[in-house]
Amino acid sequence: MDKKNALRAGALAAGTTLMMLLMTSPALALTRDDGDDPGKGLSVVETLSLYVVAPLALFGIIAGLVMVLDKSKDRQPKAKAKA
Repeated sequence: MDKKNALRAGALAAGTTLMMLLMTSPALALTRDDGDDPGKGLSVVETLSLYVVAPLALFGIIAGLVMVLDKSKDRQPKAKAKA
């Protein structure tokens, strides 16, 4: 990829990002929508357990099940052929 194409791709990416940032308005987040009924907020411990601990636990459970239930027998490294 030459410099001209790289510059063009970078300008397009920067322009797209800038336009998306300008079109989103954080001020609209203050206006409640009809039927909006937010609950109480989460504490730090609840947030960490929901978004950090739970995914790690699920990953560990799935990885453990895959390792335990793996039935393949060819896990030993193959001997190199001597020339």
